Amino acid sequence: MLNLLIAGALLAAPALTEPVSTDIELAAQPAPLHGTFLAPRGPARAAAVIIPGSGPTDRDGNSPLGVTGGVLRQLAEGLAARGVATIRIDKRGIAASAAAGFDESKLTFDAYVDDARAWAADAAARSGRPCAWLIGHSEGALVVLLASADNPGVCGVVLLSPVGRKAGEEIRAQLAVALPDAMKPAAFAALDDLEAGRTTPSVPGLEALFRPSVQPYLISYIARDPVALVAAYPGPVLIGHGSTDVQVTPDNAERLAAAQPDAVKVIFEGVNHVLRQAPADRAANLATYGNAALPLDPAITPAVADFILRDR
Repeated sequence: MLNLLIAGALLAAPALTEPVSTDIELAAQPAPLHGTFLAPRGPARAAAVIIPGSGPTDRDGNSPLGVTGGVLRQLAEGLAARGVATIRIDKRGIAASAAAGFDESKLTFDAYVDDARAWAADAAARSGRPCAWLIGHSEGALVVLLASADNPGVCGVVLLSPVGRKAGEEIRAQLAVALPDAMKPAAFAALDDLEAGRTTPSVPGLEALFRPSVQPYLISYIARDPVALVAAYPGPVLIGHGSTDVQVTPDNAERLAAAQPDAVKVIFEGVNHVLRQAPADRAANLATYGNAALPLDPAITPAVADFILRDR
């Protein structure tokens, strides 16, 4: 009986190779920020922070706007299996970090950049590494570039599905595809105002995008130039983009790579904006966002891990 009890306990216990997951918090005002520290068993070979994309995207890469399946969690799990410790975060104002959100009219892009810098320092300290990598997905890639500038606490950057032009240009390109012709003049005029650093009247039918309370954030966001930032960054850069990304097309990666000849560029065949296999057809591609059964494309984690660990 004793042997059976011991055997049962061993079967129920987690394998020694499984990573250790810990909910953590980071001091911030007006309330702490929250995330998950996923560490390999034994010493970490490297440490990284995963910064999610735009909107109400949580630490796992999910969003109430229709993205499910946790691709950023899957990326963290894959990296842990290779010995890379990660922190993945709920952005300020999102999920467990909701209480840390500012009044929307007071939020600027700089707040996300400052938070990423603080998380990088925390990841390095927790894992016992001299620096941490920053991995940014979509809008998170721009956060990563800004947080890495003049920052010796960052080892290098990984940009996944990044935008390779100013946000105003990218928003304009997306609206050109998505809007009926009758709405385009007012939408583009509003973008002209924001790019000039001034607020703009709300656009009928696009109140969510151009609401007055979000305009200070948009003004601070669209002023940033990712091409100039990546060109100036002296550290290691990986640019990864899916060939069937219909939200932020792969030519964005080409622009960034042209500006930083030392960067490593990887185009993932048949992969879309949320890092899943997807067809080029727009409707079918976007339908994959909400399909939780679809996993992270299997090429993503090895590419990121091999780049981070290439000198180790």
